[in-house]
Amino acid sequence: MELVRWEPFVDFGNVRSVFNDLFDESFDRSRTQPSRSKWHPAVDVLESKDSYLIRAELPGMKKEDINVEVNDGTLVLSGERKSEKPAEGIEYRHVERIAAQFYRSFALPETVKQDGIDATYKDGILEIRVPKAEQAKPRQIEINVH
Repeated sequence: MELVRWEPFVDFGNVRSVFNDLFDESFDRSRTQPSRSKWHPAVDVLESKDSYLIRAELPGMKKEDINVEVNDGTLVLSGERKSEKPAEGIEYRHVERIAAQFYRSFALPETVKQDGIDATYKDGILEIRVPKAEQAKPRQIEINVH
């Protein structure tokens, strides 16, 4: 049997952090002006025998505000969602949509064709196809009988 020292305040920092997050979120939701903050768009990564597919939710963004690049084996998705300015004489009463820059990166396996990567954007969804190199694709091995 092992003796474990009891430390009653070890988790106090975590509790304080949870409360701070709770109150920050509550007060942020009542903002009346769009804010600039961090934003992490939701991303799904799928794999087939021929390629990887990365889908990112970027609602309301323009193609010009999105950047996709490959650098040293890393796929980088970045951009900025800009705030809308209301017309003259109109003011915000409640704002939940944030205007923010985002940055997501994905380490690519060595078994992909980096020059074959393509991206499409439709209805707020960015799809990035990353083809696998031939040696990475599964293949059937024929069994010879002697």
